[in-house]
Amino acid sequence: MDHDTRDAPVRDDSGDLGLRPLTARSVVLSTLLGHHPPRLPARALVRVGELFGTAEGTVRVALSRMVAAGDLQQQEGAYGLTARLLERQARQDESRSPRTRAWDGSWEIAVVTAEARPAAERTALRQAMTELRMAELREGTWLRPANLRRTRPAVVGRQCTLLTGAPDGDPAALARGLWDLDGWAARARALLAALSGAGSPAGRFTVSAAVLRHLLADPLLPDALLPAGWPGAELRRRYDAFEAELRAVLRQYVTS
Repeated sequence: MDHDTRDAPVRDDSGDLGLRPLTARSVVLSTLLGHHPPRLPARALVRVGELFGTAEGTVRVALSRMVAAGDLQQQEGAYGLTARLLERQARQDESRSPRTRAWDGSWEIAVVTAEARPAAERTALRQAMTELRMAELREGTWLRPANLRRTRPAVVGRQCTLLTGAPDGDPAALARGLWDLDGWAARARALLAALSGAGSPAGRFTVSAAVLRHLLADPLLPDALLPAGWPGAELRRRYDAFEAELRAVLRQYVTS
């Protein structure tokens, strides 16, 4: 295999984070997902590839394949995200600056009441619930604290009856049963350590992509339901500062 087709893994000094090497495709997607608006000329994406020692030809082949796969759209020499990935960018942005509201103790509850659902509909609902940060109490029953402001996709209304309620028992215990809060916090702390230890631009870029993926999995619970020392806010704050530094480094590669 040509060594230019795959980036070197980042050394993981903070534990086994399972950071994946960034391919040319990963570099392009991470750059566009973090750029507003998510559209850049090919020459800029080629320059970003240089950070990883990726050859120009390798980046251009990746761009062609991504257009063919429907990940990117090309117009006048520039490449931009398609609708599906624009939705991902919006979720990513919201995970960094979630829209919350004061919590009054109530929970959102969605109970599946539609009958004879085809597999595609069941899959679409599960994906929608994950994006809404709902947790499944039992098959067909999803819930979470009612502290987020967001729009429910139509698939939820088609398949579910929506209710509001509150548990009889300890809501913090319920939350611990629905989400692996200790696991999320442990990985967040390891990523914080990796942010501090990442040296090269390529290393920082790889860690930043892992942070964004982890923030998408944050259940965004009210403070009253979180374990002591919850690292979510610190991870967001540190990532924001880290990203500002990273974008300053990347600017020389994405401007003419």
